[in-house]
Amino acid sequence: MGGVLDDWITEARTELGVDLDVDVAELLDMTKVVAHGVARPAAPLTAFLVGYAAARAGGGPEAVTEACRKAEALARRWAAERHDADGPG
Repeated sequence: MGGVLDDWITEARTELGVDLDVDVAELLDMTKVVAHGVARPAAPLTAFLVGYAAARAGGGPEAVTEACRKAEALARRWAAERHDADGPG
């Protein structure tokens, strides 16, 4: 990461009162899979849901990782099912 993104995340965490270091690259990878496998607008909405799910699961980096894993797996299944439904090229 670096630069503006690091600065933004630090400021946003402070403003929102979030004292949690998470793997930002993991979150970005998950949103990339969702954006490409489902739809671009689904990425930020899914990121919100991942955060909410992680909080409901007790919070912490491990909960975020698990929620990211589930969301990414769902997006991959979603994309595969849509591709299969479209039939051969």
